[in-house]
Amino acid sequence: MTKESILELLNHALELEHAAYVQYLSHAEIVDGINAEPIIARLKEIAGDELKHQEKFRTLIGLLGGVPSMGIAATYPAKDVKGILEQNLKNEKEAVDTYRGIIEALKKEKGKGYYDHLLEHEVRHILMEEQEHITELELLLGIQGSSY
Repeated sequence: MTKESILELLNHALELEHAAYVQYLSHAEIVDGINAEPIIARLKEIAGDELKHQEKFRTLIGLLGGVPSMGIAATYPAKDVKGILEQNLKNEKEAVDTYRGIIEALKKEKGKGYYDHLLEHEVRHILMEEQEHITELELLLGIQGSSY
């Protein structure tokens, strides 16, 4: 795998984070009902996490001499709380799968000039936070025992 391939993976991850940020904030605006406030607060908190992930990916891309993407992955509307939670859960699982792929690609690059333990460490940290988001969304949906 080339440095350019790693940069492509990191930019794709950045685009996923751009989409997640926008989607969480947009979804937070349509939540209503008796239990709306804690759900809105949690969606906005997760959006804040996604914003921090964007910053980390931009930094990592810069460390490799790349240009951070200004693109955005697909976003999906939802009409109710259950739909919001299910859609974001699906997107979080996609992000986890993507970040696991990046970590595997980075492991294969050990010993090459552009490999850096910082890259792997930072992606692993983001991955762990996304796994926390999955657990929280599953709890809100009443799902027990995630495989992620």
